[in-house]
Amino acid sequence: MRKVLLASVASMGALLAAGGANAQPVTPVAPGTIAVHVNGYFQFGLDHVGSTYNNVGGNKLNPVTTNGDFRLYPGFDATTIGGISYGAQVETRVTFSDAGKGAGSSSNSTAGTSSLYVRRAYGYIGTPDYGYVRYGQTDGAFSLLQTGVIEQFGDGTQWASNDGSQYVVPSKARPGQFIYADQGALYTTDKVVLISPSVTEPYLGGKFSAMASYEPNGNGIKEGYATCAVAGATCASISSTGTFNSTLATERQNTFDVAGQYALKAHGFNSKASVGFLDGNPIRYTSSIAGANAAYNLDKLQVVQAGLQTTYNDLFLGGDAVTLGANIKWGQTLDGYAPKPKGTRDAQAYIVGGNYVIGPYVIGASFFDSQTAGNQYAGKKGEARTLSEYGAAVGGNYVIGKDLSLYAQYLYGHSHQPGNSNLVNGNTQMQLVSLGGTFKW
Repeated sequence: MRKVLLASVASMGALLAAGGANAQPVTPVAPGTIAVHVNGYFQFGLDHVGSTYNNVGGNKLNPVTTNGDFRLYPGFDATTIGGISYGAQVETRVTFSDAGKGAGSSSNSTAGTSSLYVRRAYGYIGTPDYGYVRYGQTDGAFSLLQTGVIEQFGDGTQWASNDGSQYVVPSKARPGQFIYADQGALYTTDKVVLISPSVTEPYLGGKFSAMASYEPNGNGIKEGYATCAVAGATCASISSTGTFNSTLATERQNTFDVAGQYALKAHGFNSKASVGFLDGNPIRYTSSIAGANAAYNLDKLQVVQAGLQTTYNDLFLGGDAVTLGANIKWGQTLDGYAPKPKGTRDAQAYIVGGNYVIGPYVIGASFFDSQTAGNQYAGKKGEARTLSEYGAAVGGNYVIGKDLSLYAQYLYGHSHQPGNSNLVNGNTQMQLVSLGGTFKW
């Protein structure tokens, strides 16, 4: 008989671990056993917000506000007597709701507080010697082997997630980006992911690993054909349409991504280098009207990335650790991994960052800079060809215990594209100071 365990999962509970993008099973368990866990995450912060859109049309935002997020991670991990590991992991989050609606009736969703929804949900099966297969609503190879994007300081996400502290800033003031591959535009879709075993090379003793994934369309679980009466623009799985719109312009189909990573520990450095490629197709626009909706005649989604990071221990004091990293991405995309209009410029971006850990203290900083076509498309008049965006993040943590960390963080972001109607005189800027605490269990 199997022994059933209620387990507190160490890799989920570690305070500064990246959320949800684990490439291997969450909990190693002994053959013939199953570990059942319900982990969680709660973050709350007090913020001061300044932005181009804090005062518009006679309406003002209170610059002092709060951020918060609550997540549950139910799941299980198991191993057969024969050594095959398998399991399922789920990540739920809190939805957004209208401002000033902290109290309300549960019968009226617009007047009540937010509900939980599924962000990730996937199963896996495999062994360390032969690799693993993931399937479900989960991260692909391009996200899982992203290297050099340092997020383990402050609120733990900086610019990567709209569920972090930055979501309290008006959305038009926040710089967009595609430099973070660990974002919902990539991991909230259904896919199959192949994860190779690690292979040791004989010369330096480093390890190679690789991944590949396939995503048929932009659907999550229980989306797509099940909601379609007939083929039409309301179906999330369509491959062509004659009545394109801005929502369909962000969707993709038949997306493949591959990535490889080399890890080496030598001379006190723990280093990783990776490369990755993402390729997807936009929805096909079939209108016969010459020049109609030129913004939605789209190129393929093609993005390349390369990254490097290293960690060195005992640099200044015994037990300290410094991590530095850099990542670059370029190709045919807009912010949020939406395909770009034909005839517009390719995108490019880079990020550099690092953190320093000594005892219970963590300090870190990062900076990204990117250029995309933004709001521009072929034949559009009066708008610059390039949307330039950058963002800086500085933060620190005091780790009280393995399940609780206090944080402080500062974000500054800027966007510039003359003629862009979404910006004020071609520019927006924002800054955010946030103080708070993060529980992970």
